[in-house]
Amino acid sequence: MKRQNGFLIPFIKLAGPFWGSENKLVIRMDTVFLIVLTVFQMGIAVVITEWNAALFDDLEQRSMSGLITQVGLLVLIFVANIAITTMHLIVKRRLLIGWRLWLTDKVISKWMHKGRHYQLTFMSKGDYDNPDGRIAEDIRIATEDAISLGHSLFYSLLLLGSFTQILWTLSGTVVFELGNFKLPVAGYLVWISIMYAVCASILGWWMGKSLTAATNVRQSQEANYRRDLIKVQENSQAIALIQGEDNEQARILGSFQTIIAAYRQQTAAWKQIQIFTTGYSVVSMALPILVAAPRYIAGGITLGSLMQSVQAFQQMVSALSWPVNSMAEIANWRASVERVLGLVKALDELEHGISCHNSHQICVEKSKKSVLKFDNVTIANLGVDTISATINTEIKVGERVLISGKADTGAKLFEAIAGLWPWGFGHIQVPVDGSLFFMPPRPYLPTGSLFTAICYPNATSSFERSVVENVLKQVGLKEFAKQLDRVASWEQILSREQRQRLGLARVLLHRPKWIFIEEALDSLSSGGEIHMLELLGKELPDAAILNITNQPSAEAFHERKLKI
Repeated sequence: MKRQNGFLIPFIKLAGPFWGSENKLVIRMDTVFLIVLTVFQMGIAVVITEWNAALFDDLEQRSMSGLITQVGLLVLIFVANIAITTMHLIVKRRLLIGWRLWLTDKVISKWMHKGRHYQLTFMSKGDYDNPDGRIAEDIRIATEDAISLGHSLFYSLLLLGSFTQILWTLSGTVVFELGNFKLPVAGYLVWISIMYAVCASILGWWMGKSLTAATNVRQSQEANYRRDLIKVQENSQAIALIQGEDNEQARILGSFQTIIAAYRQQTAAWKQIQIFTTGYSVVSMALPILVAAPRYIAGGITLGSLMQSVQAFQQMVSALSWPVNSMAEIANWRASVERVLGLVKALDELEHGISCHNSHQICVEKSKKSVLKFDNVTIANLGVDTISATINTEIKVGERVLISGKADTGAKLFEAIAGLWPWGFGHIQVPVDGSLFFMPPRPYLPTGSLFTAICYPNATSSFERSVVENVLKQVGLKEFAKQLDRVASWEQILSREQRQRLGLARVLLHRPKWIFIEEALDSLSSGGEIHMLELLGKELPDAAILNITNQPSAEAFHERKLKI
């Protein structure tokens, strides 16, 4: 998969405006509150190291009163830490879900704008596959991990500032003797921790640089696998009738093989990181004690100071090692960010590529006239090869026009009118005051109540129940008139003919001025299709009807023919 040369700045440009959005006051207050709570978390860490030093000093002096005092302080630290951590969790999760909601709405708005979700499927192969996975999963990771990484980085910087000073003070000055040459080094533990963390970071990045690419590949293959499973579920009836289960099983398992290959690639990257982190954790545990112990043995510091030095060293190394410790999370985050940016970039390129400024595109314009006008319109395929005749005509309200020619070319003409098929030449003028209603061969039925499915895309409140029941009877679905409140997956339950009759019911409910029928009654008998067309003509006498049909007997219903 092609990698983005830079991902951070484009992501900030895409997702950063969240802090300037409509709810910016609450968002900024939560952000400031989160920063303050993070400072308090760091303060607790400092207090714990000081408490730890005092505890070991009391143990070294065998002071029972001091021990009791430290127990009391521990209770206060315990309560304060729980309160701060809990509040921090609440504020962070509120910010997380708000940012994810805002970015999801922004990307979905781009994706759903003027049918871009449909047009995207016709673009040449690029970095925008599985947009559903990118919106559902990658936006979640991109926002959640951004805040998680941002918080841990800020916390590490706070630890670095605080514990560098503590460790510098505890280190004192050590004199290294090299023959007759003496070299005094102040804060030697600080320098050792810096050198150790820098060397570990460089080595860690070198060993884990392949993880981002491997994670990106695996996420793409997982999304492809989910898409294949969803496709089987959506077409389960057709697969079962044709007994294609063996073929589908082989295809799904073949898709899973690509996951296995990506998994092995990711495992190889993880193996390198695991080798490094395992050794790193062992050395990090022992090194601070080994480098601080000589001063304790020499009597230069107390046992409490030794333990505080160890903790301060570990905290400072942990802060300096943030890139190494966060390497896997950064790789996963970057992979998701690049997938989101890839989708947004593809949508932006599509938006620019199909604009009316391009002479190789069909331009759809609004007109105040109540006519549908075609001005030198030619339909083309995804290249520049024309697949239709040049169309120059006007269609007025109330006309009934039969589209003659190849059905798929007629379907693309309808899509061009709807602004979904820009590939071709010429101008189409559509009436600005007329509602256009397109009837595809398989009407979309959202999951929910039958009432919701019939009224789609309008809300159920737009129509009276009695009107809907009467329309169902008119289109031959009277058995469903009493099932309006039934919730089901109607695309799976209804037959093709029933779905097409339901599509006709929608037209009668919405009462548009312009109706485009794309083989939307082809499952009905010849007599049934003519009856439904006559019903449309009777109920909507002033509506223009453009029809693509394979029924020769339906030709008499139309006033004229448009050959494409």
